[in-house]
Amino acid sequence: MDNQNRYQQLIENGYCVVENVLPTEFLVRLRQITDELVKAMPAEEARKRKSTGSMIPVNRHAGLVDLVDHPAALAALESIGLEGIRFQSGYVISKPPGGPPLFWHYDWGGWSHPVSFEKEPAQIFLMYYLTDTTPHNGCLRVIPGSHRHENPLHALLARAHTDDLDQANDLNRIEFQTRSDEVDVPVRAGDLVVGDSRILHATHANESSQYRTVITLWFQPFYADLPESIKAYSAARVQDIPADWPEETRNRLEKLLVYAQEGVEPIPFSRDYYRPDGRPIEPG
Repeated sequence: MDNQNRYQQLIENGYCVVENVLPTEFLVRLRQITDELVKAMPAEEARKRKSTGSMIPVNRHAGLVDLVDHPAALAALESIGLEGIRFQSGYVISKPPGGPPLFWHYDWGGWSHPVSFEKEPAQIFLMYYLTDTTPHNGCLRVIPGSHRHENPLHALLARAHTDDLDQANDLNRIEFQTRSDEVDVPVRAGDLVVGDSRILHATHANESSQYRTVITLWFQPFYADLPESIKAYSAARVQDIPADWPEETRNRLEKLLVYAQEGVEPIPFSRDYYRPDGRPIEPG
């Protein structure tokens, strides 16, 4: 698929895949870093994140900045047509062997602003899976078009990331069910999944004997053109840069971070505003 078609797929379907973005030697290093972070995660935190797997902020390890500003990844985004991007935040999300499905949800929380209903995404997620993924070990699944068009599932979902959903207490809930309109997105390690943060997405259970780890980063394209209240919203959600990181690493990350004018009021974070025409809905 050429880059023009990838951009069109992102706009129309809400996601696209760029193959072979990360080299093998870099993947090896990322696996070492993430394995170290996952092993250090408290058991209680793991229990609370049964559905998602780990949710470890990328600011826990300076080496992950090499992924945030990876030249091949940034070049791939620009070649697709996603220019002027800025970084907001990211997590190491590792689903253990036997981990249940991830519930249906969307990531975007700026629904109270009209920019949420534009054709172009105000925010994208980048997913880097560190192993090959299939339905057997918990690959991504999405509902194409659900970022811009109302889907019956929207009105049925509870607010994402409640304790009940995170702990997967009831797998019979609608949030964990397979859907007739869902599409699997299996990828190879080193591929890049680019998604509109508004798209409904979930994962399969990890039925393998190995951890299935993904690093998810949230960026915002065409950042200079976004409304100031959206910029303020984004800047308020940035993960702090640890003071003990090397100055060179801090500077590299700061150059990519979202920014906002001082004194601008951010829009409130909310997962409760979704219909393509902007009508609010209450969580189920």
